[in-house]
Amino acid sequence: MPVDHATLQQQHRFLMRQRLRFMVNQYEVHAENPDGSEGELLAFAQQKRLAFKEQVTLYADTGKKQPILGFKARKRIDLASAYDVTDASGQPIGVFRKDFKKSLLSSTWHLEQPGLGVTTGSERNKGVALLRRAWNFIPYAENLPFAWPYHFDFYAGDQVVFSVEKKFGLRDRYVVDIKDARLDRRLVIAMAVGLDALQSR
Repeated sequence: MPVDHATLQQQHRFLMRQRLRFMVNQYEVHAENPDGSEGELLAFAQQKRLAFKEQVTLYADTGKKQPILGFKARKRIDLASAYDVTDASGQPIGVFRKDFKKSLLSSTWHLEQPGLGVTTGSERNKGVALLRRAWNFIPYAENLPFAWPYHFDFYAGDQVVFSVEKKFGLRDRYVVDIKDARLDRRLVIAMAVGLDALQSR
């Protein structure tokens, strides 16, 4: 049975993994069990590779029968485009966008939720951020896993409201920690998926 919005809002940690399929990237977002293992599936996303106008829909299960949210770029081929996040009925729940100028040195994103204002996330380790950029200039390196995991912390003022930590491994795995109960979990999930799906944009 799909998790309802009220139950989703009670979650404080998500485990997300990427799965590579032909012409698409798939993402599974799970609750965390008390022992740290993956719990029930909360959301499933699929993103087409090489899409010029990014549009990602997240579903309640892998059968893609019940959409729960989605995000879509406002403009085509715009490195600083905003992404509108909507609920299952298409109603807006927030916006995220990449800060292109700041991202030249360290990837930086802004997340907006009505009533909470703007939170800003950037890579925690600036050295890893620079190393990752150098990695992208190595021929064929994009086909190899980046050896150093990177982490994003999102701040409201001087307080961390949530973080996304990438774990070491051949496939992308993330732990999403939420510290502000007011954050819409659907918006956090959309941002976490976007960090992986759009990071190289």
